[in-house]
Amino acid sequence: MTQSESISETRPDRRPGEGHLPGDVHMWVMVLGDLVIFAGYFVVYMIYRTMDPGGFLAAQQHLDINIGVLNTVILLTSSWFVARSVLAARAGSHRQAINYIYGGGLCGLLFIAFKGYEWYAKIITGHTNSEMFFAFYYVLTGVHLVHVLIGLIVLGVVVRELRNPFRRRISMVETGAVYWHMVDLLWVIIFGLLYVMR
Repeated sequence: MTQSESISETRPDRRPGEGHLPGDVHMWVMVLGDLVIFAGYFVVYMIYRTMDPGGFLAAQQHLDINIGVLNTVILLTSSWFVARSVLAARAGSHRQAINYIYGGGLCGLLFIAFKGYEWYAKIITGHTNSEMFFAFYYVLTGVHLVHVLIGLIVLGVVVRELRNPFRRRISMVETGAVYWHMVDLLWVIIFGLLYVMR
């Protein structure tokens, strides 16, 4: 990190996070692209659902709403941890920021564990992608799970940056947070479509 970068991110005449887009603009482009792709998935899912509402509704009854709610709470909690990490990093509390990132990452691992259990429970009872609803279920939750894994790698990079006094950049923490919040937003939509919508 150059001296000019360090100064620009800690200027006393500007409150942190004010007057600029948090994170890296390239991450925002990627996030918007991902949201467009997922929107396409969601539209296709809705089209197929309107073609067979009874079949989708019957298959949907086999999902465990409790696990869906639990995973939603876990990811929302992870977003809270990551948001707190950004605030701590802006305040110069790097150790606290790292601890918050660890909290967010732990929530991400819990999400993966519960999603793996849910998949296992569905597969052993015969709900495979041979059913149209479950084909969408596995694709949407599977692609999302890949994003969670990538998000954990991103959080790991943020921790590495925060540990090194010469690499600490608020923009890096914000960039990681942007990606992680996108992952959580996508899950809230997926949860609504697959578990809640009737």
